Amino acid sequence: MTQLQSTQSFRIGHGYDSHRFVSDRKLILGGVEIPYEKGMLAHSDGDVVIHAICDALLGAAALGDIGQHFPDTAKEYKAIDSRILLRHVAQLIRDVHYQINNVDATILADQPKLKNFIAAMRSNIAADLKLSVEQVSIKATTNEGMGFIGRGEGIAVQAVTLISKIE
Repeated sequence: MTQLQSTQSFRIGHGYDSHRFVSDRKLILGGVEIPYEKGMLAHSDGDVVIHAICDALLGAAALGDIGQHFPDTAKEYKAIDSRILLRHVAQLIRDVHYQINNVDATILADQPKLKNFIAAMRSNIAADLKLSVEQVSIKATTNEGMGFIGRGEGIAVQAVTLISKIE
């Protein structure tokens, strides 16, 4: 049996992240501080939006996952701004000769309401990835009161991305 050579010029990646709410932490989503009485429990700043996008990008390029690149046991990542991680991941993508075509993320959160912060999230992520805002989609939806999200215990994010080989 012969092994097929990878001649793919387009690759899709999927990312997922979730964190639980805790008191005495800022809530950072998409690089935006959201006024809320709780934040995310995490080693970094807990930005689940950026973490899911990082995993989608790394997956598309078959470069592992966010925990492999930025382990939560490493002191240098303690309370780090996740936008720094996103910029690093974008550089990894460029280093293997891919460009990012678009990013699409869905935030699952019953609380807080996020519609007034979506534009700023898109702008931050576009800037960090060196994309136009039109290449970045961020949506928010609720879980209709179901599960850990519906009970207000945390937030989850799913993200997909398309990258293409730079010839």
